[in-house]
Parts: sequence; C-alpha cells; structure tokens
Amino acid sequence: MEGKKLSPLVAATLNLEHNQQSLQEEADRTTLSLADHTGTTTPSNEPSLEKGVEKQPLPYGDEDEEDKKPDAAPATTPSEDQWITGPKLYAIVASVTLACFLILLDLSIIVTAVPRITTQFNSLPDVGWYGSSYQLAAASLQPLAGKIYSNFPAKISFLAFFFIFELGSLLCGVSTSSKMLIVSRAVAGIGAAGLINGALTILSVCIPLHKRPAFFGGMMGFAQMGLVIGPLLGGAFTQYTTWRWCFYINLPLGGIVFILLLLIQIPDTVKRREISIFEIIRTKLDLIGFALFAPAAIQFFLALDYGGHQYAWNSATIIGLFCGAGGTFIVFLVWEKFKGDNAMIPFSMFKHRSVWSSCIVILFFFGMLQLASYYLPIYFQSIKDATPMLSGVYMLPSIISQLIGALSSGVLVSKMGYYLPWIIASGVMTSVSNGLLSTFSPTTSAGKWIGYQILLGTGRGFGLQMPFIAVQNTLPPAFVPVSMALISFSQNFGGAVLLAIGETVLTNGLKSNVPKYAPDVDPAIIIAAGATGIRDVVSNSTQLAGVIRAYATSVDSIFYLAAACGCVVFVAGWGMGWKDIRKKEEAKPVEPPVKDGEV
Repeated sequence: MEGKKLSPLVAATLNLEHNQQSLQEEADRTTLSLADHTGTTTPSNEPSLEKGVEKQPLPYGDEDEEDKKPDAAPATTPSEDQWITGPKLYAIVASVTLACFLILLDLSIIVTAVPRITTQFNSLPDVGWYGSSYQLAAASLQPLAGKIYSNFPAKISFLAFFFIFELGSLLCGVSTSSKMLIVSRAVAGIGAAGLINGALTILSVCIPLHKRPAFFGGMMGFAQMGLVIGPLLGGAFTQYTTWRWCFYINLPLGGIVFILLLLIQIPDTVKRREISIFEIIRTKLDLIGFALFAPAAIQFFLALDYGGHQYAWNSATIIGLFCGAGGTFIVFLVWEKFKGDNAMIPFSMFKHRSVWSSCIVILFFFGMLQLASYYLPIYFQSIKDATPMLSGVYMLPSIISQLIGALSSGVLVSKMGYYLPWIIASGVMTSVSNGLLSTFSPTTSAGKWIGYQILLGTGRGFGLQMPFIAVQNTLPPAFVPVSMALISFSQNFGGAVLLAIGETVLTNGLKSNVPKYAPDVDPAIIIAAGATGIRDVVSNSTQLAGVIRAYATSVDSIFYLAAACGCVVFVAGWGMGWKDIRKKEEAKPVEPPVKDGEV
C-alpha cells in the first residue's frame, strides 16, 4: 500500500490504535514506577492511598482475583438515599455509644475498688496488673482489629469483640483469686481492642461525612463520661454493695447493645468474597505484623508499669525491656514497609500530613484528659478530704461542660464545615485551664475549681472528635477501619504513657516536697499510705498541714504536664489541614442567554 493515499476513515482508525497503544504503554510505566516506589505492585482495582484522596471513593475492603467473578457484588460508598436515617440511625448511635461508654467506664471504675480487692485477695503486689493487663491486651490488638474490620462485616466483627468484652467482665465479676482477675481483665481488654474503632467504623458507613461531626461529638462526649464517673461509681459499688458490681454492670447494659445491633441491619463495609475465612485470615490480616507489633507494645508497657515501682528506671530489667521493645518495633517497621498497603499499619497513610498530625494530637489530647481524670479526684480526696462519691460530684463541672462542648462543636462543624478552628481553640483552652489547675492549693475556693473545670471541660469537648473527622476527610473509605484503629491506638498509648509519667512526677514530687513542708515525716510512709491514707499515718495537726501542702504542690506538677500536652495539641493541630467537610453541591450547567429572535 506504499505510495497510496489512505482514506480518512482508515487514517483515523490507525491513529486511534496508535493513541491507545501509547496510553497503555504510559499506564504500564506508571504501574512499574509505583512498584519501585512502594516495593509492591498495586493492582488497579486494589484500594491504594497512592491514587490520592481527591478521586472517587474506593470500595471497602481489599480486592483480589476472586472478587472479579460475576457473583461477587461490590460494596461501594452509599449514595445519598442509602444512608441510614430516622429511628434506625438513632438506635445504632445509641447502641455503639453505650458500648464505648462501657469500655471507658471499665477502664476507670476499678480505680476506687482496688483497695478492697487487694484486701480480699491479699494481693497488694498485683495492684498494677489489674489495670495494666487490660490496657496491654487492648493496645496490642488494636491495629489487628482495624484489619479485621477491613476484611469482615463491621456488624459481625463488632458483636464478636463485644461478646469477648462481656465474657471478660463476667469472669472478672466471679473471680476467686487475684490471678484469675488479672487474666479476666486481659480477656476484657481483648474485646475492648476492637470496639471504639468499630463504633466509629459503623457510624462512618451509616452517616455521610458532613453530618458525622455532630454524631461523633455526641457519641464521644457521652462515652468519655465513663472515664470521669468511673471512680464515682466504683466507690459507690464498693462502699454500698460489692466491688464485683464494677464488672457486673457491663452485663445488663451490654445486653441492650446486643439486642439493638442484632435487630438492625448495618451496611456492609466489605465485599462478599468466594475465598474461605481461613484464606482471608492467612492472606489479609498481616498476622506476621501482629506477631511483631504485640511483643513490642507489651515490652514497652511493661517497662512503663515496672519502672519506678518494682524496678528502678536505670535497672537492667527496665533498660532491657525498652531495648527489646525498640528492636522488635524496628523489625516490625521493616516488615510493614515490605507489605505496602496490605500492611497492618500502611505506611502510605503517614504520607498525609493530616494523618500523622491527628495521631500526635489525639495521643497528647487523651493523655491530658487522663491526667485530669485521675488526679483531680486525688486532689479532692487527699487534699480536700472528700469522699470518693463526693469527689465525683465535684467533677461534674468538667463532665457537663465537656459534653456540651462536644455536642455544640460537632453541630457547628457540620454547619460551618471546618474542624481546624476547634482543635486550635481546644489546645488554647486546655493548656490555659490546666495551667490554672496547677495553682490549686489546700485553700482554693469552690468558685475557682468550678470555673477552671468548666474551661477545661469545654476545651476538651471542642477537640474531642476532631482528629477522627480529619482522618476520615483525608483517606479513602477503604482505609477508614485501619485509620480508626490507628487513632484509637494512639489514644490508648498516650493515656498509658502520660499516666505513667504522671505517677513518676507525683512520686518524685512527694519525695522532695514532704521534707520541705513536713521535715519530721518520712516521704516513704506518705507514698506507701496512698492518696487517701495520709490522715491515717500522720496524726500531728502541724505535720498533717505540711503533708497536705506537699501533696498539693506535687499534684500541681501533674497539671504542669497536662498544660504542656495542651500546648502540643495546639502546635500539632495546625497540621490537620483546612478542609471543608460539608457536602459539595453539584454546579448546575449555565444555559447561554437567548438572543432576540431565537426560540
């Protein structure tokens, strides 16, 4: 055909084939470049953060070859008329909120029951394990729980975790020895590992993004009350009935959660697969990553728990635990890098500034919240000589203001669209209010400690759910379960670390302040007596006044630490991004004006 002129139709056809071939070659080069960058090749139909977050929402869950079969119905982001609404939505919100409330209540309710438990079981050396076994189990399994929600239906996963938590609560209530109680607390912690992130995942598939702040604020504001009123309920149960009701209370309330969730249909978060459950567990859950992460987390938390108590901070045991945790964690990071987006904690998530900023914010935010929740009752009980129940009443200003702040900020974020101003305001208000709490003395008036708590609770309410909203606004829907697990882990990690540091600050403060204000009193006796036992070991009124002043000064140091956490929240919060989460209205096409004489 050389020398002959091609017809226009043939020339257009050859040109189209050439363009298609060029586009295919360009796509192949892009795929190879991505494989070189991440270490793995991401199929075009696999959820990947490398594709960016501005494109269309990706399907939930990982896809594989089996998913391409005709009978594998893809699960996609619900359309506007598929979101849950009305009484059904409120039943779901109520059930998951109640579950989260029980989790946080279980974390703090045991505090005031521990003295009675140690008396009954003669187990004073096991005190640390009653809380640590719960937190160790919960923190170690949280990243794996995120992968479970990414590969199994959210409703089934949530009910499975909740059943384990309820079983652990029952075992705690019927425990006949200290060792049985410790193991039972670990069982409850395993169940708790997947509940808060599971609740957020369930709400994410039921509620559109622009409406989530209001619901998240209500859920988290109410759930966080469990942390604050836990010591109050624990003291009441221990004083008027038995400490076992600290765990039995989870059973009837948990039954309500089970019934509500069983009767309500929740949208699926994953696609139906033809492969077996065992194959999903083997290929999708990154069990090797969990086998590396869990011992690293356990060693780290054991070092924090043992340090300054059973062993000195510079002892071989503590140093060995920290080194072991660091070494294991490095191996875990190498493995996660190798796994790419199929890892238990995908590294590609941290390429987004708002993700790692949100993790830092929630870590220090929750640590700050835990410090105030634990040490305000100590101030009221040890310095103001209030009963456990009365100290809970004294904390109502922070409880109520936090709930109001969480609800109001959630509603206003839904209306205004921006979450950044609220986390910045939260950082300012919490750092200032904790600074004001650090001025507490034995003679501080009721007006001051009420006003300071209102400022603190309002600031905490403003920032409570903002990291969760920021991450969900950044990542594709397929990565929401993993990201919620990561945020929940950062939350628990911050609480555990800051509480351990706070305990060290208090102990060292008493060692230096008691000789200053009560020279004739041995600091070791005061530390061994506990927060509510100082009046039992010091009878002289002059010495007691000095010890109380030393206690007040030492507790003030805790609020310096909390104020510093608020400053970190303020600084890190700027990285969460200035994004509008409101529903985007589609622009209507503009019709050209009709000229005179045209029809």
